[in-house]
Amino acid sequence: MPAITREEVAHLARLARIELTDDELDHYAGQLGVILESVAQVGEVAAQDIPPTSHPVPLTNVFRADEVRPGLTAEEALAGAPVVDGEPAVEESRFRVPRILGEEA
Repeated sequence: MPAITREEVAHLARLARIELTDDELDHYAGQLGVILESVAQVGEVAAQDIPPTSHPVPLTNVFRADEVRPGLTAEEALAGAPVVDGEPAVEESRFRVPRILGEEA
């Protein structure tokens, strides 16, 4: 059963340049002990006949085939343009938007 002592936690805190109070040393010693026990349990489960894996289930390619399908025509797409001053906000087969960079006309 792995355990970490209060002195080992203090040593680690010094190495990390972290100042801990006495209460924090006791608290972290308990928490780190639980972490070390959990890691030890995982190590016990691993067996020589089980290969290491990055995923518990095999991954497969989930991409669909590239197929050309008909899309919207320019007129159909521009039909959804918002109406501004009673007219669709369309200009030269594009959506008309307000200028934001002070461009010259």
